[in-house]
Amino acid sequence: MALTQISSNKCFGGLQKVSEHDSVQLNCKMKFAVYLPPKAETEKCPALYWLSGLTCTEQNFISKSSYHQAASEHGLVVIAPDTSPRGYNSKGEDESWDFGTGAGFYVDTTEDPWKTSYRMYSYVVEELPQLINANFPVEPQRMSVFSHSMGDHGALICALKNPGKYKSVSAFTPCTPALLQ
Repeated sequence: MALTQISSNKCFGGLQKVSEHDSVQLNCKMKFAVYLPPKAETEKCPALYWLSGLTCTEQNFISKSSYHQAASEHGLVVIAPDTSPRGYNSKGEDESWDFGTGAGFYVDTTEDPWKTSYRMYSYVVEELPQLINANFPVEPQRMSVFSHSMGDHGALICALKNPGKYKSVSAFTPCTPALLQ
């Protein structure tokens, strides 16, 4: 899978990158951020996936969380994908702030017209880790997921449906109505 680098900036001795690729699961171009700590120049590092909340993009975590210093000090590669497909242009995807664009909820939809592109669960569990493992110096067996708000739903679902896949899961402010049903 080909990656296009959008940006690369030095930060706490490492590199904060943003890349784009053609997603098979989502049928559109997807952006994601990846922070490579200085340690990644010489060895593989644990991968920590961040799932953002409602209406966020890959940029929210980069610019608002101040995680870079800790990731640098602990040798963590941090990956932050966008929260939904963008530019799919499906009827109704931009009619509400809590459904459609920016609101993928990290699930695979099952009804038309959404089911061919709103497949965020498969994207973050399968496609994105395969892409990261193939293109960045990560240890695939040392993968964890953490999150905020809508992303908490995604992190919990990903971990619960895939026992043993993640070394840890952290949900900071769970928005989990689907887990309760």
